[in-house]
Amino acid sequence: MTGDTAVPPAGSGTGARVADAPRPSGRRARPVGPARHAADRRVASFAAGTDALGELAAGGARVSASVVDLATGASILDIDESIALPTASLGKVLLLIEHSARMTARDELAQGLVERTVDDSVGDSGLWQHLQAAVLPTVDLAALVGSVSDNLATNALLRRFGLDAVRARGESLGLRRTALLDRVRDRRGPDDAPQLSIGSTGELSRLFAALARGQVVDSMTSRRVMGALALGVDLSMVASAFGLDPLAHRALDHGIQLVNKTGTDAGVRAEAGAVRGPTGAVGYAVTVQFDDATLADRLRVLTAMRTVGTDLLEFVAGV
Repeated sequence: MTGDTAVPPAGSGTGARVADAPRPSGRRARPVGPARHAADRRVASFAAGTDALGELAAGGARVSASVVDLATGASILDIDESIALPTASLGKVLLLIEHSARMTARDELAQGLVERTVDDSVGDSGLWQHLQAAVLPTVDLAALVGSVSDNLATNALLRRFGLDAVRARGESLGLRRTALLDRVRDRRGPDDAPQLSIGSTGELSRLFAALARGQVVDSMTSRRVMGALALGVDLSMVASAFGLDPLAHRALDHGIQLVNKTGTDAGVRAEAGAVRGPTGAVGYAVTVQFDDATLADRLRVLTAMRTVGTDLLEFVAGV
């Protein structure tokens, strides 16, 4: 599931829309044989994450979560999964899909070098703003976006392809509540989109499941996107429960393999990904919008997201 050499599971197809991915069958995905009762206990254990998110909601936060079985598409956890909430940098996944699809199609816009400009300049996350090289290949920009959510690289790629193309790509995948709304800005004025991106956890969990199956546009496009995202270094939210090395987790580690993307803004914490283990594999997404008034408020959100991650770990690895 990691890297551009990842092999999608058997039965994966090409050209599928997220909206056309396997839908819940009304039953939990359960293995056969002796492992079945253990799986029932793992499903029940999502109560801890549900309770943790419920406590945040009771305190005034808006919470949404979705977990789907990677093999069957069955819904394992749904908490207001259809509402659209701000997702900050998580929407950059759609830009990576647009870039990768153009690479597969040998589109000249996806080839060659891109020079950063003053208009692309923005602060916060990223490395390119600190590097001497003013010109980089598009594939390197995609790697920067996937690994450190590079804002400057995001703006340069977005200038190359256009926001309308990225929006159209999302719509072609059947995404109705998930979109990249704007370029990255240091400050948002009254004429700018209020958020960088929005998304529903139901769509995002299924998007990552489809990427893991090689079904977003086609297998090569999906693999390239997963390869860029596998470089991601932010394991501060849901993925903090998995015990992985933030700087190197492309390969299996104690049977766990993770690809994820996070979004962070004032009062927003969001994460979506696909995680595979010895006893299961899922696509997941969790978003919390909250009053970031104190550090304690923020830490409560991160603790709740980690609790969901602990439930995921139990499901996919029996830990």
